[in-house]
Amino acid sequence: MKLALVVVAVCIASCFAESETLIREKRQQQKPGRFLSLPIPSKCSSRPKEFNYRGKNMFLSSHVPALAGKKVDWLDARNLCREYCTDLVALETQEKNNLIFRLIQTNDVPYIWTAGRLCDFKGCEGRTDLEPKKIFGWFWSATREKIQPTNRIPQGWGYNPWSQTGHKKVPQPDNAEYDINQTSESCLSVLNNVYNDGIAWHDVACYHEKPFVCEDSDELLNYVAATNPGIRL
Repeated sequence: MKLALVVVAVCIASCFAESETLIREKRQQQKPGRFLSLPIPSKCSSRPKEFNYRGKNMFLSSHVPALAGKKVDWLDARNLCREYCTDLVALETQEKNNLIFRLIQTNDVPYIWTAGRLCDFKGCEGRTDLEPKKIFGWFWSATREKIQPTNRIPQGWGYNPWSQTGHKKVPQPDNAEYDINQTSESCLSVLNNVYNDGIAWHDVACYHEKPFVCEDSDELLNYVAATNPGIRL
């Protein structure tokens, strides 16, 4: 039990002082008191391995019989991934982003959740390096790696993956839903031509329900291997 609590703490710790956030986050758009799930060893051992990128297995939720037809909010998507020793996909490189864009295009997927998250929760106050939030405040929750500034082409990329339009007809992220119902668009989704803009990144309120892409989590796989001697992963 003590080891499990340590692992939970490790999984949510980050350079953004994330220790009290993704595990115990009370947001207007989500039910209070929700937690990050621990992995389920049997699911980890038999996890879907639909395709692979640089040694990490991935799968699209709608291609997994147990998840087919499921559309869930962002935190539920993370938790469903985590049960399989995976986490929501992080799109750190252009090569990896192109892979996911092709997956969406080939399968005519309207949208997916990614690991992208805005650092707008408790623990992010007073962080001058994250201001303005719209430009500097995004990170990959699965790896806790900071996303490059939203208003320029990322270093090493040939294009800016954020859409140049949306509900407000301005470049993303635009936090458009806040103007409608005061709900922050704090989660990163890839949308498929919803605004006649091709396949691109959009900030979206986290309560919206979507399919998702999961990828192997070294952190969770190592934990399950350490606590289940002899398990095949």
